[in-house]
Amino acid sequence: MHNKHPQAAAQPGAMDFSGTWKVYSEENLEEFLKIVGAPQMVVKMRKEVKPVIVIEQKGKDFTFTMKTPVCTKVHSFSLGQESEMESLDGRKFKCTIREEKGKLITETAKFTSVREIQGEDMVETVTSGSVTFISRSRRV
Repeated sequence: MHNKHPQAAAQPGAMDFSGTWKVYSEENLEEFLKIVGAPQMVVKMRKEVKPVIVIEQKGKDFTFTMKTPVCTKVHSFSLGQESEMESLDGRKFKCTIREEKGKLITETAKFTSVREIQGEDMVETVTSGSVTFISRSRRV
């Protein structure tokens, strides 16, 4: 019996984002926040904080909790379905998150985000115009 989809068996393990992640590295954060229109106060606060991200994954349903000393944001979504998210400064926006080859991809009017597991790290690469923001986290 020839398996046409060898990836299928490995898929669930390849996309296990569940856990508590501590951001340890961020590149181009300030430039990214400015290009998407974040207020200066938010830019200043986020530069000084490395958030903790708690991800609960049940099949296609996810809950992302981003914790900083200033606030906690909770986003729940299902893959492939439009959901409403909220930026750190309270602006709401709609997006659809899909899974592609073990990566979570979010596309909005202002940015595209690709979140993936690379070894021990969760890497999020967010592109808006000419700016690319890269966030790296490790499970804690």
